[in-house]
Amino acid sequence: MMGLVLTRWPGLLPANFSAIHALVFCSAVYLPKKWGWCLIIPTILISDLCLNLFHYKVAPFHFYMLPNYVCYICILFLGQRFFSPKSSWGKLLGGGLLGALLFYLISNTFSFFVDSTYQKTLAGWLQALTIGVPGWPPTWLFFRYSLMSTGLFTGLFAGAMKALEKIYPEEEPEEAPEEDKDEEKSPEESSSKKAHAKA
Repeated sequence: MMGLVLTRWPGLLPANFSAIHALVFCSAVYLPKKWGWCLIIPTILISDLCLNLFHYKVAPFHFYMLPNYVCYICILFLGQRFFSPKSSWGKLLGGGLLGALLFYLISNTFSFFVDSTYQKTLAGWLQALTIGVPGWPPTWLFFRYSLMSTGLFTGLFAGAMKALEKIYPEEEPEEAPEEDKDEEKSPEESSSKKAHAKA
């Protein structure tokens, strides 16, 4: 969670290069399900409030935060519902990239609906997904950096977890010795077995 917060701090990573989508996805895969809702989302919310108040000097809450949290919830659901720690590295990498794609589509579609710059037509929606608003960097550039960073951090995190699984494999429970198995049986079964053995 500390890593998630630190990678959101402006200037720590290159512009538009963020680990948050990868960390949300991997947390959804590797942490217990309830932690996604009780730990990950509140952690992001607290970091947003701190950034708005102390770095950007704006109101703690604003309307444009809404699509971001819809995206985080979608990525959480994606990781928890369709992936598990036993998923292959390639599948986990694909899941992280799919999360970045969801963020791109949801956030830019939201902008298309609320920003008066865009004509409310198919051409306007395509503009929101590609060149964006004149005077700002094109939205496809944001998507490119998002894919690169999410792929990098998902690959590193999932790869580290797979490496740890090989170093510390799960130990299968050993079968109990025959004597222990006899002890687990009821006294009547044990005495019956001994009587048959004597006969």
